[in-house]
Amino acid sequence: MTTPSPRPEVLTIQPYVGGESTIEGANRTVKLSSNEGAFGVPPSALAAIAAVSPEVFRYPDGGADRLRAAIGKRWGLDPARIVCGAGSDDLIYQLCLAYGGHGRDIIMSEHGFSIYHIAGTYAGSRVTKVPERNLTADLDAMLAAVSGSTRLVFLANPNNPTGSMVTEAEVARFRAALPPEVLLVLDSAYAEYVTRTDYDAGVKLVDASGNTVMTRTFSKIYGLGGMRIGWCYAPPPVVDVLNRVRGPFNVSVAAQAAAIAALSEPGWVEAGCAHNAVQRPRLTAGIEAAGIKVWPSEANFVLADLETAEAANAADAFLRSRGVIVRKVGGYGLPHCLRVTVGSAEEVDLVIEVFTEFARHARG
Repeated sequence: MTTPSPRPEVLTIQPYVGGESTIEGANRTVKLSSNEGAFGVPPSALAAIAAVSPEVFRYPDGGADRLRAAIGKRWGLDPARIVCGAGSDDLIYQLCLAYGGHGRDIIMSEHGFSIYHIAGTYAGSRVTKVPERNLTADLDAMLAAVSGSTRLVFLANPNNPTGSMVTEAEVARFRAALPPEVLLVLDSAYAEYVTRTDYDAGVKLVDASGNTVMTRTFSKIYGLGGMRIGWCYAPPPVVDVLNRVRGPFNVSVAAQAAAIAALSEPGWVEAGCAHNAVQRPRLTAGIEAAGIKVWPSEANFVLADLETAEAANAADAFLRSRGVIVRKVGGYGLPHCLRVTVGSAEEVDLVIEVFTEFARHARG
């Protein structure tokens, strides 16, 4: 029997696998596999979700006008240059579909966020993963990979899953060296956690050029991963394109209400950033004290390097036996590493304790 078949490249895509949430048989599970915020949902967002629940039979505001105004007010941006989506993934897909396609290539770093490869391949583009240097995007190597067919370049900054960051000056130099017809997408999902003064999430480059887009999310520090809401700041022509192709009601009533409320939660972002600035170094030091390398990170997670895939699998199994779920990153070409979210202070204590115990057992 003949059956419908998709485009051949679609069947080359490996499905995205999210961080696990449960361990069968465990009395208590500590989920540190998806880089969710350490403090849960902002109280005002919880109240907003409850308040709009009787209205969810209505279609949402298709333009997310109030939400875009709230984002613009919070970050000092023109709401007309903001587009909202069902997570920043939604916008990444639309950018790939709109600017990619057959004969229109995409470049990303070797260990960049896997959705770039999935969405780009789905769009019909050839996606090139450029080798990194010390698990950090090698911008010169990425420039060398650019050809006359390149139309999109994705740069996660800080990067997931490595946590590495490139400076504002380096990104500006990179943008200036790229051909003007190449759209640079700066994925700044973890921007709120960065405390370094030599960093910019992308606003300056978007304002200075007509070929740069910054994507952001409410899934991390704002604690709304389950609501699926993200946004981008872009030049007017790119905004026009996205508004032509995105879903007409792509952000739900509840998600819009929750995000608006989260933006106005007093001190929420500041508290999350301050917590991370204390607990991430403490988590790093604790794992390193167990004799395990940790790569430098500017996000709300760390990457523990067990040196071999066998050791990483053993550590993961040991953590799971103690109810701790972290993220295996073999799908990112890092089978010897485990990504660990910075949780609460108590969760950091537990992770350090379990890694220490694992290292002791591993040494015999």
